[in-house]
Amino acid sequence: MKSIAILFIVGVSIFVTGGWIWLKRQPIGPIPHPSPREEMDKDSAIEKWSLTDSEWKERLSDEVYYILREKGTERAYSGSLWDNKEKGTYYCAGCDLPLFSSETKFESGTGWPSFWEPIAFNSLEEHEDWLLFYKRIEVTCFRCGGHLGHVFSDGPPPTGKRYCMNSLALTFR
Repeated sequence: MKSIAILFIVGVSIFVTGGWIWLKRQPIGPIPHPSPREEMDKDSAIEKWSLTDSEWKERLSDEVYYILREKGTERAYSGSLWDNKEKGTYYCAGCDLPLFSSETKFESGTGWPSFWEPIAFNSLEEHEDWLLFYKRIEVTCFRCGGHLGHVFSDGPPPTGKRYCMNSLALTFR
């Protein structure tokens, strides 16, 4: 009986330690998908920003700070952009980097703005996200590192991707 208890404790310890390692964000880097927009990516270097938390708090509203800097998620159908049908460009709410075109937006039925392709793949970074104890791919802004949402492999052609973004992480014009 003692050996079973010891094995149980060791097993739980390994699980917790492994889970902690999984929860650490591991950058995958710029998105390596082929695209007709790839030519835009080759010559456009984006300089990364490095601001302190207090500087971010001065720049952003409390709600936007929660989404971008604390990796929050707005409630489905609560954002102002999920059903936006106007033509234009979606920008990062933290640094104003152009991220998505209205031409690639589609109705996903999720309650969040969804796109099948970014404007330029070097404008985003992907990171493994184990926060909900299963693997998701978090999408962040390349320039400011702000949390935008997640990308899933259940989108429409031609990419099969669904970039599911928080409305509060984006501005539109």
